[in-house]
Amino acid sequence: MPRVLVPLAEGFEELEAVTIIDLLRRGGIEVDVAGLQAGNVRGSRQTMIAPDLSLDEAGGRDYDMVVLPGGLPGATNLDEDPRIHQILHSLHDRGRYTAAICAAPLVLAKAGLLSGRRATGFPGTLEATGAPDIEITGGSVERDGTVITSRGPGTAMDFALTLIETLTNRGNRDQVEATLQRDPAGPAATA
Repeated sequence: MPRVLVPLAEGFEELEAVTIIDLLRRGGIEVDVAGLQAGNVRGSRQTMIAPDLSLDEAGGRDYDMVVLPGGLPGATNLDEDPRIHQILHSLHDRGRYTAAICAAPLVLAKAGLLSGRRATGFPGTLEATGAPDIEITGGSVERDGTVITSRGPGTAMDFALTLIETLTNRGNRDQVEATLQRDPAGPAATA
């Protein structure tokens, strides 16, 4: 069973974090939610989440993927923690997956993991890094090799489903998506 680390920093985007955690678990993927410090973590909309463990406790475990939720100042707080950069590089160097959504792709960019890659993020976030060698697409979800990025809260479900497919298979993704009762054509207009 694949194992994923989702680190939470103060000011994380709740919609992204909860969607990622929930859908990955629905897909049979083991998810460790780790706070940068011990104790509850407050999101950008003041929602409190109780992580499964601290980032220090997670440090000794083996992961197939790390997923960074966005939000501000959550993404900035992730970027300023050297342990996050160490985890990103460790997974990247072993050919494992790194993923980020919304403002969090800036952490991947600052870690040098987006150099020469296609990526997306919240509009203006990646442009602000000043890294000219990132092909910023503006797409909902981008996968370039072992790096997966997404644009923002509205793309969180598509992002999480892409993560499920990447870690398992298309059939598992489709099964999880079917239980969500999503309308593939979009919401119907009401009169």
